[in-house]
Amino acid sequence: MTSRSDRRSPLALAVLGMLAEAPMHAYRMQQLIKERGKEQVINVAQRNSIYQTIDRLRRAGLVEVRETSRDERRPERTVYQITPAGAAALQRWLRIMLSTPAREFPEFPAALAFLPLLSPTDVREQLERRAARLEEMLARQAAEVAAVPDLPRLFLLEDEYLRAVAEAELAWIRGLVDDLDSGEVTWDDVFLRQFAGPGEMAADRS
Repeated sequence: MTSRSDRRSPLALAVLGMLAEAPMHAYRMQQLIKERGKEQVINVAQRNSIYQTIDRLRRAGLVEVRETSRDERRPERTVYQITPAGAAALQRWLRIMLSTPAREFPEFPAALAFLPLLSPTDVREQLERRAARLEEMLARQAAEVAAVPDLPRLFLLEDEYLRAVAEAELAWIRGLVDDLDSGEVTWDDVFLRQFAGPGEMAADRS
């Protein structure tokens, strides 16, 4: 049985992956993830989250301290290394994460679940804004890829996946906006009351 401290996460996977390459300290892990453009899929905005993940992996016996050094010009730094159990967990996690869709709870589908709390006009406006931001994001990603030296596709697969997901979402949003424009998808208080339970009233969408 997997313990709570042995639970996988994208950041825990990244830590084990970095340490599988070579022993290193937390700051170096954060640097490498950013230098390689992996912060698009691994959240390392807060270095403290890396330390918390390392502590959890240490408790699980997946990483261990290799050495602690102190430089007069820098604070004390601890270098970590992966353990045999950590190497096994890394392989196991990779296979699970590749083969099994995770049950995730992103914000956008949650907002869609409560879409009737806004008016069709308001929803259309927000979707137009989201579409514009997706277009900007896709343009930025394309520029970033173009600026990177030629790399084998193997090292760019997560970027390719993110672009495919964003493009699919953008196409879906555009289709929904068209349906809102045509009236194929619409609602008002009269419509919503047909589906409200006893005593329930539609929310004020003014």
